[in-house]
Amino acid sequence: MPSLWTDGRLETPTPAGVIDDVQTADVVVVGAGITGLTTAVLLARAGKKVVVVEARHVGAATTGNTTGKVSVLQGGKLANIARKHGTDMLRAYVTGNTEGRDWLLRHCDDHGLSYQREDDHAYAQNTDGLSTVRKVWSACKEAGLDAQWADDADVPFPFAGGVRLREQAQIDPIPFLSSLVTELETHGGTLLQGVRATTVSGLGPLRVHLRKTAGDQDTRSAQQVITTQYCVLATGMPILDRGFFFARLEPKRSYCLAFDVPGDITRSMYISVDSPTRSVRYAPTPTGEKLIVGGAGHTVGRANHPKNAVTELADWALLHYPGAVQTHYWSAQDYHPDDELPFVGPLLPKFENLLMATGFDKWGMSNGVAAALALSSRILGGRMDWAAAFASWSPHELTGVTTALQLNLEVGLNLAKGWIAPIAASSETPEEGQGVVSGAPWRMRATSVVDGVQRTVSPVCPHLGGIVNWNDSDRAWECPLHGSRFAPDGALIEGPATRGLTANG
Repeated sequence: MPSLWTDGRLETPTPAGVIDDVQTADVVVVGAGITGLTTAVLLARAGKKVVVVEARHVGAATTGNTTGKVSVLQGGKLANIARKHGTDMLRAYVTGNTEGRDWLLRHCDDHGLSYQREDDHAYAQNTDGLSTVRKVWSACKEAGLDAQWADDADVPFPFAGGVRLREQAQIDPIPFLSSLVTELETHGGTLLQGVRATTVSGLGPLRVHLRKTAGDQDTRSAQQVITTQYCVLATGMPILDRGFFFARLEPKRSYCLAFDVPGDITRSMYISVDSPTRSVRYAPTPTGEKLIVGGAGHTVGRANHPKNAVTELADWALLHYPGAVQTHYWSAQDYHPDDELPFVGPLLPKFENLLMATGFDKWGMSNGVAAALALSSRILGGRMDWAAAFASWSPHELTGVTTALQLNLEVGLNLAKGWIAPIAASSETPEEGQGVVSGAPWRMRATSVVDGVQRTVSPVCPHLGGIVNWNDSDRAWECPLHGSRFAPDGALIEGPATRGLTANG
């Protein structure tokens, strides 16, 4: 299920001989998405010896499956930050995102990459959502953004009113990532694909332990170590549990559909602030412009039948764009932080050589670059005052304590539910495209049937022992605790887990 951006793109792992030759670095960056590669380029420009480690391939996770919107408006996000943190923190967050957006677009200009300058809209689908939109408008004014109120818009779908922020942007993220790889290698940096970072040891220098991704389900597979002064975890959910960020983030999954649309296509960008979320943009392609519609979001592993919500999303598109023909389907994972602000900085307080970035809450195109600017500045000894809004450890996190407690209560309930529920579950073979967990706690098994092939694996997530659930839209196993995801054969797709489900469970 490739995204519109990754369709037809061929990726190959780095040859084993090249991987084995890499033993030292000034900085190891884990993750080859927008945050990791931008951080790597900024450090390589400054003369650092940088190695980027990617378990799959460039853009394999969130960045390659985004909607590609580069906007400071960000739906209802600014209103949430204003409510929790006040004016100063709101303005710092907006400044960081503005700098991230502008850096990205300058890079595109400098490297001949195309993008589209378009207005962005946060809107209400009906009158019930207008109060939220007004809060967004108030937050925009509080942050100093030149946003306008819009009573109507030239769109075929329901629009009760909204906020417009002019001159935002939309991109195809893959050419952007490819240009970063080229620049990284031009400055002497190294990209290793098909290699998973499993742990980091030592206090200084650090030792980053690696395993070739083909060995994800074998804990005994040979490992390699890179010695480095700094390590940056740019993996969405950090792969290390130090700092307990898995307890401060809620993993969210959302879905995108691309369509060929007869007649006029909606210009500008739109995202609703009320439910169900509807996100809209267009995308130029070699075969003509396509419509991209997003939504159907849910907490990872906790939706009974995500496919139903995706079908509803497709029906919504067909209702408002008659004659539309679906050409692509994909999904992405993002992490909602408990206090609304991203976590960027040390994994543990005062340990400045092990850094991380997460919690972009579906707005990684600008947040990811802002995080890279903050991280590289931190390593190089610079200072950015707006980075206080992105701090991984800060007094502002107290505002997220109640949310964090609620999130972890839900995690505990899902842990217990996962171990108890399968006792009564049917042991019958699931239908095509379905998966089921069955059996008593001492012999549970997860069985799925995809393309006529039945597979059985252990349902126990290797991260913290959650019992996985089946996503019938993505046809994958998902852990409801902290969002690790696995293919039908148990292979690890993403999340804080560092190995797959045990085969033949």
